[in-house]
Amino acid sequence: MKFLLEVEVDVDDAASAEDATRELGRILRYWAGSLKYYALEPGVGEAVLDSGHREVGRWTIVGS
Repeated sequence: MKFLLEVEVDVDDAASAEDATRELGRILRYWAGSLKYYALEPGVGEAVLDSGHREVGRWTIVGS
């Protein structure tokens, strides 16, 4: 089994690198805590949302 996580957090002129780091940390903590509610088997996955509830990526369980 493989756990794949793809997340894109924009770092632009309006947001500092610290803001991007804080947002990425929040996303990772949220989804790490939520995994206990999912069957970790191939085919399971979910969209990853940022603090503004915008889709910024996806995680998926795939076979080896």
